[in-house]
Amino acid sequence: MAPLLTMTGITKSFPGVRALDGVDLAVEAGEVHCLLGQNGAGKSTLIKVLAGAHQPDEGRIEWREEPVRLSNPVAAMRLGISTIYQELDLVEHLSVAENIFLGHEIARHGLVRPQEARHRSTELLGRLGHPEIDPEVLVGRLSAAHQQVVSMARALSHDVRLLVMDEPSAALDPDEVDNLFRIVADLTSREVAVVYISHRLEEIRRIGDRVSVLKDGRVAAGGLAARTTDTKQVVALMTGREIERPFPPRRHEEPAPTTPAPGSGPAPPPTPVLRTEGLARQGEFSPLDLTLHAGEVVGLAGLVGSGRSEILETVYGARRPTAGRVLVDGRPLRPGSVPAAVRAGIGLAPEERKAQALLMLESVTRNVSVSTLARFATGGWLDRTRERQAAHAGTRDLSLSPDDPDRPVRTLSGGNQQKVVLARWLLRECRVLLLDEPTRGVDVGARAELYALVRRLAEEGVAVLLVSSEVPEVLGLADRVLVLREGQVVHTAPAQELDEHRVLDLVMEGSASC
Repeated sequence: MAPLLTMTGITKSFPGVRALDGVDLAVEAGEVHCLLGQNGAGKSTLIKVLAGAHQPDEGRIEWREEPVRLSNPVAAMRLGISTIYQELDLVEHLSVAENIFLGHEIARHGLVRPQEARHRSTELLGRLGHPEIDPEVLVGRLSAAHQQVVSMARALSHDVRLLVMDEPSAALDPDEVDNLFRIVADLTSREVAVVYISHRLEEIRRIGDRVSVLKDGRVAAGGLAARTTDTKQVVALMTGREIERPFPPRRHEEPAPTTPAPGSGPAPPPTPVLRTEGLARQGEFSPLDLTLHAGEVVGLAGLVGSGRSEILETVYGARRPTAGRVLVDGRPLRPGSVPAAVRAGIGLAPEERKAQALLMLESVTRNVSVSTLARFATGGWLDRTRERQAAHAGTRDLSLSPDDPDRPVRTLSGGNQQKVVLARWLLRECRVLLLDEPTRGVDVGARAELYALVRRLAEEGVAVLLVSSEVPEVLGLADRVLVLREGQVVHTAPAQELDEHRVLDLVMEGSASC
């Protein structure tokens, strides 16, 4: 069968970097072709060339064996190429229906027909397994998972022949991932080709037909069998090295007991660094009593919408609790106050780092120092040299690549952007680190580095509260796990006493028991 799409010798350079260096890719109708590679390998640039957003410096693109020039996104869509980016390009203040048909509005005699757009949106959302999404609701009011569904509906509103999906499962829980795979299977059964990008290698075996691996802007391997190629081989192709153990070993030694003075009775238990007492937000999570000690990693496991992120944001002061309180070293914090939390030594690496944590147009230095600027100010003047030196020391300690404190943070890969966020709180010398989906959009090599960093911080006495949609990540990093279901803790246990199947059973069917 002749390929639906053939890309040959695609080259693309930006100032100071060669993003693509002679890349070849062939995709057949009805197949799922998985594109793998570390952050910065060239995947995003390649799909932007395919979507018409970037023009290649060299190379040839053929569609059904005919040469084509994808001069802009409209040209790509006219051929039937639709792209769903990892960073969803939705307009929050427009409705679901308006987003789905944005740029190709349903009109007759020059007049837009909103009722027909709503009707067709309902059909598309039903086809995607989400008839409950209201076409008239504003997209900004939807959850991340439902926004992903709207983005898919937007792609399918065209006569799509090739669908590019960049990390489509990143914001989805296991049930949503199963639904996503059902949609992909339905598309490929109708000869639609899918280019699927994911850092979750277990997904590739479930959904992929063939795999191409990019490394440093070149094709390290092309057309591998997705279901039979050894995972270690794929990782070695992506990283240039073997990663035998992604999670660093836990500390097994217990803290030394305090020896009581003669006649004083038993020593009191150590004071937790962080404690919540009856902390709750109506409609989001039930009263929570949580303790977190220095050097401990506690994981929160649960489905999207179970209250995990809301708990972290309430502890950080970004949300005001409706009941209860947060204490650091036994002292209560002012509720709903981020400055109070930061002063007490709490730092947050949020789920949406680009929208919620990073100043994308600013330098690495300013992003690292933004929470500590007062330290570098004298008489109202900012000492930029000291600021840069301190930020550079922190990023160098985390092996930031490239090691350039003046580089705009938007030009970094996902894993290195996450390192910048962590460097900010290390410079602040925070005592409690809240991590929400710390490896979302991060490749397998960078994940191993971040896992080692979390363990190192714990060994240095930082208390870590971790949220992740990937159960193996929670179990591999945490010392203790709280399982959440519908905003309520249904089980608490040491991580080593749990496995993935047990946790999934609890989050789906669990009853309150600790």
